[in-house]
Amino acid sequence: MGNISRPLVSKWSTPVILIGLCVLVALIAIVRDDAVFLRVVTVMFISVLLAVALQMFMGNSGLGSFGQYAFVAIGAYASLWFGLSEQQKRVTLPDMPESWWIHSQHYPFELAIVAAMIVTGIVGGLIGIAFVRLRGASFTIATFAFLIVINRVALQWEEVTRGSRVVIGVPKQTTLWIAVAWACLAILVAFVFKESPWGLKLRASREDEDAAASIGINVKLMRWIAWTISCAMSAIGGALWAYFIVQFTPNNFYLHETFLIVAMLVIGGAASVSGAVVGAISVALSSEFLRQTENWLNTQRNDGTTIGNLIPFQLIGFTEIVLAVVMISVLILRPSGLLGGRELRFPRGTPQPGVTDLAENIDE
Repeated sequence: MGNISRPLVSKWSTPVILIGLCVLVALIAIVRDDAVFLRVVTVMFISVLLAVALQMFMGNSGLGSFGQYAFVAIGAYASLWFGLSEQQKRVTLPDMPESWWIHSQHYPFELAIVAAMIVTGIVGGLIGIAFVRLRGASFTIATFAFLIVINRVALQWEEVTRGSRVVIGVPKQTTLWIAVAWACLAILVAFVFKESPWGLKLRASREDEDAAASIGINVKLMRWIAWTISCAMSAIGGALWAYFIVQFTPNNFYLHETFLIVAMLVIGGAASVSGAVVGAISVALSSEFLRQTENWLNTQRNDGTTIGNLIPFQLIGFTEIVLAVVMISVLILRPSGLLGGRELRFPRGTPQPGVTDLAENIDE
């Protein structure tokens, strides 16, 4: 009995450790009592949710997706459709016809998030029917093309997005603990999926799609399930972000944000939920530090200080350049990420199933 329970306890210690890490960071932010840092940490937890959602599909399927922020955008705007009152919609979405059914819908914040998740899940599921049939680079290019399509539609469809104009009048309802709660729930969902028969089958197809199909695994169905859940989870991140930032345009859900989320997953390690969480926290906090460093260096240059005289030009995009260099370095020196595709577990060093164990786990 002890031999059976020990590996089981060790395995399920992963979500406990990750959730504990999130709560610890949140408590540090509260104790520090710095409004700027509190804002950074709140956005960081939304990034944790998005990184975990992306890991759920990318990490288990092995397919690269650059289209996640298309679903983040859909979730953000859908949460406005369901979460704002008719009076608020007249300010925030003034071009939406009042005769539309959606104009009269007004749900509590939590239900608006769920409604946005359902809408985005349906859109993702329909798109996924075609996408999951693609392989390798074809899939990645298709997701990137979808991101471009959604961005252009959002910029032009003023009735539902306000077009290229800045969205205003959104009430700030996302708090630190709301972001923490949703991030922790995402971690739990992603880990349960990874350890489920669906997750095991999907990882088996990641290693050899033809071999997985030959033993009866419906590869397309497994991909579609992971893809749809990932899209729905991404919508939660979009809704939380919209009700925290409160002013945004469709361009806030585009290339820069896509790069950051992919960097989080690559740096931490896409093969594990722990890698997604560690990567998101590391990149989010280091990005803020790099932004502050960039501003300080530019100030030194403008003031003509000794350090500033060593800087020949205005630093623009310093944060992105450093992150890109780090990501390239990780890909070269440690392709599987900082955690090497392993989960954080207690006791440390507990054996974790490898690729060769997948078939046995599936059979069980």
